[in-house]
Amino acid sequence: MAAPPDPEALARALAPACGAGTVEGLRRLSGGASRETWAFDLVDASGARTGLVLRRDPGEHVGQSDRSTEYLLCEGAAAAGVAVPRVRMLLTPADTLGRGFVMDRVDGETIPRKILRDDAYAAARPLLAAQCGEIAARIHSIDPATLPELPVLGAAAQIEQYRALLDGFGEPHPAFELGLKWLEERAPEPPSTPGLVHGDFRNGNFIVGPDGIRAVLDWELAHLGDPVEDLGWLCVKSWRFGVPTKLVGGFGDIADLLAAYARAGGDPVDEETLRFWVGLGTLKWGVICEGQAFTHLNGLVRSVELATLGRRVAETEWDLLDVIEGGW
Repeated sequence: MAAPPDPEALARALAPACGAGTVEGLRRLSGGASRETWAFDLVDASGARTGLVLRRDPGEHVGQSDRSTEYLLCEGAAAAGVAVPRVRMLLTPADTLGRGFVMDRVDGETIPRKILRDDAYAAARPLLAAQCGEIAARIHSIDPATLPELPVLGAAAQIEQYRALLDGFGEPHPAFELGLKWLEERAPEPPSTPGLVHGDFRNGNFIVGPDGIRAVLDWELAHLGDPVEDLGWLCVKSWRFGVPTKLVGGFGDIADLLAAYARAGGDPVDEETLRFWVGLGTLKWGVICEGQAFTHLNGLVRSVELATLGRRVAETEWDLLDVIEGGW
């Protein structure tokens, strides 16, 4: 594990954007197998506190995307009215703090188990599916010309990408092979103009309060492609966190998601296309779990969390077979 960020160096780096102050209460937040998240307060000379969060890569082998791209994506999303934390500054090599950026701390919960089960969020849960549809439509309406350069990743390209990753592990996975064939036969035609895809739009990447979703996090996988990908990823069974009957994130129904998406300006989505993207998302997560385990086993990043993700592979194989058979 990387050393905690130096509070004095962090305060110096923040001074041009946030003013002089001292860093207090630095603590690492739970979650995030591929990114460190540190919360802290910046306290100025008068004693006023500003709650901030540092998001940074734990090393040189994980999260290789350019941090400035994610920083600019957050700025662009905010300008389009998407609820995101305000980004404050991008770290530079001169800051000696690694690669990452600092953003405002938004009050709320990100742990799915609490969002789905705690009484504090009981009133919010029935609202979340529709809120997801509205937020997704707003994300997908952003003009790609206003964004930093992003890769184009359609369905066919992702199937090829994950087949290559799976082959590289050198382990047999018949369920994934069957899933790849099923996906290849059903891949939708790419949109005439690829749209912005968040890439990790799911329960666990939302900050939720009693009033619902307050911010969308984790833009590091954003790309251009078919916007339905985000809706399918949201409905992958792993992201229901033990509430399988609520197909949208463990908290809502597909009808509410798609109706709100259409009301907010999203293109109509048929359920078979959505099921394709649920299937591709399920396969992707299974292959990612295997890759994360190998990252640990090969010694690139030693992490119990990465190691335990390897045990999720069999679970995703079962889920993928269920999607192929017509389930969700």
